[in-house]
Amino acid sequence: MDQSNRYIELKDFIQNRMRMSHVYQPVMLTALLKQSGTATSSEIASALLTKDQSQIDYYQHIVNGMVGKVLRSHNLVSKPPRKSDYYLEGYNELNPEEVQQLIALCDAKLKDFEGKRGDSVWEHRSRNRRLVSGSVRYSVLKRANFHCELCGIRADDKALEVDHIIPKSLGGADDIVNYQALCYSCNASKGNRDSTDLAENRIDYTNRVDECLFCEAYSERQIISENTLAYAIKDGFPVTEGHTLIIPKRHVIDYFGLSTAEVSATNQLLHLVKEQLCSSDEAITGFNIGMNAGESAGQSIFHCHTHLIPRRDGDVEDPRGGIRHVIGGKGYY
Repeated sequence: MDQSNRYIELKDFIQNRMRMSHVYQPVMLTALLKQSGTATSSEIASALLTKDQSQIDYYQHIVNGMVGKVLRSHNLVSKPPRKSDYYLEGYNELNPEEVQQLIALCDAKLKDFEGKRGDSVWEHRSRNRRLVSGSVRYSVLKRANFHCELCGIRADDKALEVDHIIPKSLGGADDIVNYQALCYSCNASKGNRDSTDLAENRIDYTNRVDECLFCEAYSERQIISENTLAYAIKDGFPVTEGHTLIIPKRHVIDYFGLSTAEVSATNQLLHLVKEQLCSSDEAITGFNIGMNAGESAGQSIFHCHTHLIPRRDGDVEDPRGGIRHVIGGKGYY
């Protein structure tokens, strides 16, 4: 049978000219071919979702951890241990008409619920979000070494999502310094933490304390660099040239009071300032990174701060032992 010119062109494109950075092109073409050449953007998006394992994993988490558990508690469904199948108890006792009537009742329940809640039903997945570009997403995941920044799981083991450190609902910016890499489970558990969800547990990242040197320093001293949750300034009494302090913007006493997001923000600035120092001073050959937690450990300003101290060959006679020298006579071993 003779082949049409359009078939030949499409075949050539798919086999020879299609350059793929994702699954999108073949999935979209397949959706159009299966529906007589016409499909809505919603239908194509639905086809793409069937290929997105992160979305499948996310809703499997919902099924097993939430809705499945509730329906099992009412003895309506069952799930054998170590199997993925769910069973509707007593389904064989239902006749076809009863099945259709029950489906209609579920549909009515859905319409009533969606009519009352509207778009807020899916707020936890879409509130004020815009798509993160591929290049920004890659940068965020690369910065996290392709691990979840909360639980540490690898991207190879569980799909990672780009999350706002300060949620959009609380005024968080669409900016790379406000993004972190989280697996779908940690992202779902984190939530938006807004006034309607776990308000008493919400961290107020704008909290400042009067007469705190570092709370005041953010507005009064020259800032070297900053991101959403932390900032960097030159140490007022540097032990080496370039000695820098990384300080959380929120008033928090010491390292052990930092949130995971603030630890991530501090680490981001440590890497950034380190690169800036090295690019401006080729004599730098190492760093000491440290902090004091508690008066007995030498802390004198009770607002967490991390010291980034550049080191240079020959700046002390014998650098061996490094931070071990905080206890006299214990540096050498």
